[in-house]
Amino acid sequence: MTSLFEPCTLRELTIPNRVWMPPMCQYSAAPEGPETGAPTDWHFAHYAARATGGTGLIIVEATAVSPQGRISPYDLGIWNDTQVEAFRRITRFLTTQGTVPAIQLAHAGRKASTDRPWKGGAPVGPDAHGWGAVAPSPLAFDDEHPAPTELTADQIKDVVGQFAAAARRALAAGFEVAEIHGAHGYLINEFLSPHSNHRTDAYGGSYENRTRFALEVVDAVREVWPDDKPLFFRISATEWLEEGGWTADDTVRFAADLRVHGIDLLDVSTGGNASGVRIPTGPGYQVPFAARVKNETGLPVAAVGLITDVEQAEKILANGEADAVLLGRELLRNPSWARHAARELGGDVRVPDQYHRSV
Repeated sequence: MTSLFEPCTLRELTIPNRVWMPPMCQYSAAPEGPETGAPTDWHFAHYAARATGGTGLIIVEATAVSPQGRISPYDLGIWNDTQVEAFRRITRFLTTQGTVPAIQLAHAGRKASTDRPWKGGAPVGPDAHGWGAVAPSPLAFDDEHPAPTELTADQIKDVVGQFAAAARRALAAGFEVAEIHGAHGYLINEFLSPHSNHRTDAYGGSYENRTRFALEVVDAVREVWPDDKPLFFRISATEWLEEGGWTADDTVRFAADLRVHGIDLLDVSTGGNASGVRIPTGPGYQVPFAARVKNETGLPVAAVGLITDVEQAEKILANGEADAVLLGRELLRNPSWARHAARELGGDVRVPDQYHRSV
C-alpha cells in the first residue's frame, strides 16, 4: 500500500487516506441578516466536489467563534444554531462520500474586519459591515490596519468560553474533528508571539504566560470535545523574523505542551503575524518544520506548503516527515487530486458510483 492511501487512525477515528484539504477561506457567507456566517450553496458545492474527488479529510475554512472573530464580514461562523443547521447539510454529504468532516475554529484578533481579498483586503469600517478589532496588545498589524483594542483578563476568559461553545456546536453540526487556529497572525498566534504580545500581566512576557491563553482554549475545547474524537491545532512554526518573534524552537517546545493538553495532531504552517517579512517559498518549504516536531516530540503532524506533485507528497509520508499532507491551492485547481494520485500510485480510493466510468 502506498503511504498516501494508508488509513490514519487518531483516537477512535480512522481517516481513509492521508490526502487532506486544509482550511481555505471562501469569503462567501452573508455579511448581515439571519443567515450571517452560515454556509451557502457555494460552500456546499466547494466541499462536496473535493469529497467526491477522494479527499480523506476536509477541514472547513476558518470559522469564527464570534461575530467579532471573523476575518471579514463574509466569513463563516459557528456562534448560533442557524449556522449549525446549515453546516449539517455539508457534513452529512461529506460523510456519505467516506470523507471525514473537520472544522477550524478561529478568532481573527487584530487582523479582523477586512474586505475580501479580491476587493483588496483592506480593513473596513461600520459602513461596510466592519467592527473594531481586539488583540492581546494595542499594536496594529501594519500601517493599513487600525490599532486594536487590548483585551482585558475578563474578556480573554469570555473568548475562551466562545471557543468551547463553538466546539459544542461543531459537534452538533456533525463534525468529527475540530482544529484550533493558532497560526497566521490571528488571535491565538498574537498571544503566543512576543512580536505582537507586549502584555505585562499573566498573559504576557514569559513563554509560560504567552502560551497561557492558547492552552486555556485547548483545555476548554478538549473538555467538551468527545474523548473518542481527535483535536488538531494549527500553528505558525516560525514568523520568519530574525529576532523578537516566535521561533521553530518555541514550536517544538509548545508541541510537547499541546500533546499533554490533549492535542492529537499539529497542523504545521508558518508566517502571517509579522508584516513585510521575506519568506523563502518553494516546493514543500514548510515540511522541515513539521518533520522536526514529529521527530523531536512524537506528536503526529500534517505538512502544508506548495505540495502539488504526487511523487512529492508520497515521499514526504514515506520518509516519515509527516503523517498527512494538506493540499491547498492544488485542490482548488484539481478537486479530484486524490483519485488521480491513486490511479498513478496504484492506491485505493473511493470512487462514487456515478463516476464509475472515470476509473
